[in-house]
Amino acid sequence: MAENQTAPKAEKIKKRKKCPTYIGGQAVLEGVMMMGKTCMATAVRDPDGEIQVEAKRLTRGKAAKTASKIPFVRGVVNLFSSLVRGTKTLMRSADVYGDEDSEEPGRFENWLANKFKISVMDLVTTISVFLGIMLAVGIFMVLPRLLVSLIPGLPLVWEYVMLAAIKLVIFIVYLGLILILKDIRRLYRYHGAEHKTINAYERGVELVPEKVKECSRIHDRCGTSFLFIVLIINIVLITLASWVLRIYLIENPVLKFFANLGAEVVLLPLIAGVAYEILKFFAKFDNKFVLIFKAPGMLLQKALTTREPDEEMLEVAIAAFKKVLEMDSDPDAPESRFVTGGLLPKLLKQTKEDFAAAGIDGSDAEWIYALSLGMKRSELDKQRKVFSAESKRIDKIVKERLTGRPLWYIVGDTEFYGCTIKVDERALIPRPETELLADIVARSVEEGDRILDLCTGSGCIAVSVANACRDKKITVTASDISDASIMLAKENAAANNVNVHFVVSDLFERVYGRYNIIVCNPPYIKSGEIAHLQREVREHEPRIALDGGKDGLDFYRRLAEDIKGYIMRGGMLILECGEGQVPEILNIFSKREYAMIMKDLNGVERFVKIVF
Repeated sequence: MAENQTAPKAEKIKKRKKCPTYIGGQAVLEGVMMMGKTCMATAVRDPDGEIQVEAKRLTRGKAAKTASKIPFVRGVVNLFSSLVRGTKTLMRSADVYGDEDSEEPGRFENWLANKFKISVMDLVTTISVFLGIMLAVGIFMVLPRLLVSLIPGLPLVWEYVMLAAIKLVIFIVYLGLILILKDIRRLYRYHGAEHKTINAYERGVELVPEKVKECSRIHDRCGTSFLFIVLIINIVLITLASWVLRIYLIENPVLKFFANLGAEVVLLPLIAGVAYEILKFFAKFDNKFVLIFKAPGMLLQKALTTREPDEEMLEVAIAAFKKVLEMDSDPDAPESRFVTGGLLPKLLKQTKEDFAAAGIDGSDAEWIYALSLGMKRSELDKQRKVFSAESKRIDKIVKERLTGRPLWYIVGDTEFYGCTIKVDERALIPRPETELLADIVARSVEEGDRILDLCTGSGCIAVSVANACRDKKITVTASDISDASIMLAKENAAANNVNVHFVVSDLFERVYGRYNIIVCNPPYIKSGEIAHLQREVREHEPRIALDGGKDGLDFYRRLAEDIKGYIMRGGMLILECGEGQVPEILNIFSKREYAMIMKDLNGVERFVKIVF
């Protein structure tokens, strides 16, 4: 009923052709592939109801580019590339709309993955494609010949008439019979969505589902028309070939059968080339004469190979079409990939390659997978299946990491000396060497000590030391010039259930009393070097926590000037230093009892313990 109501509108829109487009398409499982001049985009609605779009730039070798310009030859090249591309696209759409509840890989799957670096799905798909080609040859080439050979005493002319009629009948019956399959019916509805979207664009209709649905689901550049033309040319050329080669004179029926079949196979490239040129020629015109030749293919579309889509299907087709428009108009528009499940090592390898291209260390990819899957980094070589829901969680983090945002800001917390420390842009991300600083402090603490953590940032040192020394009845104070940092540090103290007194202070400005241990990891990067730091650091971490002045030693000088009023006799100042700064820092703290220098895990002189 609804179809009848929208039919007049569809006819009206069909007549208004404003901007013909080069974009063509193909229906896939729960989606549509669109292809433009420079790219192709496939949109699929996944089991969660989300539209995923995979877009790739088209790359062709010099030989393929040359062949694509030669009449008749280009038809063969396009047919072959379309078959390969179409098969791969169907495989990819199946990956998106695969079985989310499939089990973990078994021994055979693991053997395939380890021995040949392929999955069972890859193997099954390859076998299916091969069997599909063999089935097509059997149905459309072997079967018609067999049926004709069963009719005794058939005159030569009628033999070819019957062959043509049988091929046409088999072609139409095949298209009709596969409609029994529910998935094929849905595929044909997406085929209709593809046509409606292209027709809407060509007629200047706004690309929104409620308007696109009013357009025709029939298009004169459809592959159905191409297949019909191929079938007609096949009949004509095979008949001519049989006459030219005098195959009809062969008396042995078996030899005659295989001679005809061989000619049909050999002539297939020529048939494809001629059909392509005819379809390309017809596409240039839209008059009544040409319509006569287009009519059979368009009739097949209407009767069999397209069905009315719903608005959700149209949304998918529109998403693919718009992505192609975007990429064709903007050479810098990024490619995109489906987020699918798969074997862990394969997915991790791809993410590492993406990170390497963006200048991001591969260890970040390992951390993302390990944290998202609840695994240790050392276990990431296991042939574990990553499910679609897990891949989506991983992909969300990966995409954000590719923007340059530091990993631990994305994750939201990090492990630090036995504590979970929340991290965000309010403070620096705790480094591994700073964890060593916390260990030095904790090992230096004695019963009842008073500890002061200057430039506390996230509070990682103060919180972790308070946690490690719970049984020593110490008191811990932490200060920072940033109100935001102090708020973050308070959250970390509460989360780890430790008692730390926090104060907003520029070093000792609002600090009172004397302390047994004062620890400080101050800003020590030279001002002129900040612009050359990693993108993640210079664009996301607070500059106030990095900039140590012209030579990076401003804070150490300020500490040396004021520390006598805040440290007990025999107390310790424990500092983290930049690479190569230790000798200069020791000169700054000339009034001391003695000092000890300690190295980090890389053998760099990183820490100084000064006793007053």
